[in-house]
Amino acid sequence: MLRLTGITKTFGSLTANDSIDLEIGAGEVHGLVGENGAGKSTLVKILYGSLQADGGTVQWQGETIDITSPAAARNLGIGMVFQHFSLFEALTVAENIALALPKSFGLSRVREELTALSAKYGLPLEPETRIADLSAGERQRVEIIRVLMQEPKLIVMDEPTSVLTPQEADQLFVVLRQLVAEGRSVLYISHKLDEVQRLCNSATILRHGWVVARCLPSEHSKAALAQMMVGEAVAQVAASNFDPSDAAPALTAQDVTLPAQSAFGVALDQISFSVFPGQIAGIAGNGQSELFDVLSGELALTASDDANRLSVYDVGIEHLGIAARRKLGMAFVCEERLGHGAAPDFALTENVTLSRGRSDDTLVHRGFVFSAVARSIKDRVCDVFDVRKGSKNPPARALSGGNLQKFVVGREMDWNPKIIIINQPSWGVDAGAASHLRQALVDHARAGAACVVISQDLDEIFEIADTIAVISRGRLSPMVPKNDTTREEIGLLMANVGSALHDNTVESRDVA
Repeated sequence: MLRLTGITKTFGSLTANDSIDLEIGAGEVHGLVGENGAGKSTLVKILYGSLQADGGTVQWQGETIDITSPAAARNLGIGMVFQHFSLFEALTVAENIALALPKSFGLSRVREELTALSAKYGLPLEPETRIADLSAGERQRVEIIRVLMQEPKLIVMDEPTSVLTPQEADQLFVVLRQLVAEGRSVLYISHKLDEVQRLCNSATILRHGWVVARCLPSEHSKAALAQMMVGEAVAQVAASNFDPSDAAPALTAQDVTLPAQSAFGVALDQISFSVFPGQIAGIAGNGQSELFDVLSGELALTASDDANRLSVYDVGIEHLGIAARRKLGMAFVCEERLGHGAAPDFALTENVTLSRGRSDDTLVHRGFVFSAVARSIKDRVCDVFDVRKGSKNPPARALSGGNLQKFVVGREMDWNPKIIIINQPSWGVDAGAASHLRQALVDHARAGAACVVISQDLDEIFEIADTIAVISRGRLSPMVPKNDTTREEIGLLMANVGSALHDNTVESRDVA
């Protein structure tokens, strides 16, 4: 189907792709894996026509071609689902899909075909829903359906399960197998090595812009694949071993109730929990984004004497905004790193100032921005968290997804907050970087901080959390010690099956 030979691409002094060869057969799922900054995104952008190679050739079904634009790639039969969503939030699902199709497609035809494809592949979507009202998982469906409506022969998928629940990921795999059975091919980029083993017929592994291995993923362990990616054995995360004590809770939520913010949002219903110094509380399920917004101060609460109360070390914070909560020692890492966690066109130093300027007098004082301090913070974060970049102070959008994630997490942890609320901490990062980020959270908790880790990745939650709860249909199950539950039980709760999502009146100290 596709043969890339000697593909080379440089950006100034950085060689992102160095003489890369890659072949994909018809009806094959081919994995493309590598650490952050290995050159995966650059390579697929060349394949999709978003970038032009400096050297090498592309053969498509035996014919040497030049792919000069994404439109040219789509005309050939190459579709791409990007890691970062490329959707207009103010437009509807149907309108977003129509923008990627020939003008001969009217909106009525788009609505009909997307409804049919949604039903065929089990990816439900409402054509008239506005993108701004969709969850991350639903937006991923829009991206996939938009590509399928272009009738591609080869589909490039860049970290497609990063924001999906386990059930949604399973459904995606069903869809991909169905597509392969129809004779299409898939180039699958993922840092989740168990997915690569489970799904891919073959794989190409990149490191620092080079091809370092080609293999059959099913014949190698996850540890072996990870070592091929990073060039050394990936360290196992050392558990935090939280030991309950008589210390006061660092963060307490009491009967937090909030109506759905949109027709497709999730209402929060009597959410109660406590997190103690030194503890990592893992939360999975549906309604995570709303819970994060409440804890961070992005959604306001109307508190009463016995409901909608949030406190940090017995100080009520439900009425405080984000900056005021930061001054009390809280840090926040949101799910969507580009656009929400970082301003895409602002330099890294400017993004440091944006997030920390109002709560750090050494950075901004009486209206003056101390640029040298911002540079020092940026340099320290990039060094400690191994953020790889093509220049000293690039805009956020110039970083690969995994490197931007490391920067955003590192920026929040750099000032040693007392409490950190983090949503999807290792989304889109390689095995080595994920291990580094998770260990940093564990070490932070060991130093006395309280951590709330919101994640769809059950492996991640079971690796680092001390206690686990599930939010489903706006209600939170009691937190239970990690060793007292299983992935299967948590999965049932995420699907709202089981007995734990009931009257959540257990004393918070007992369940934490």
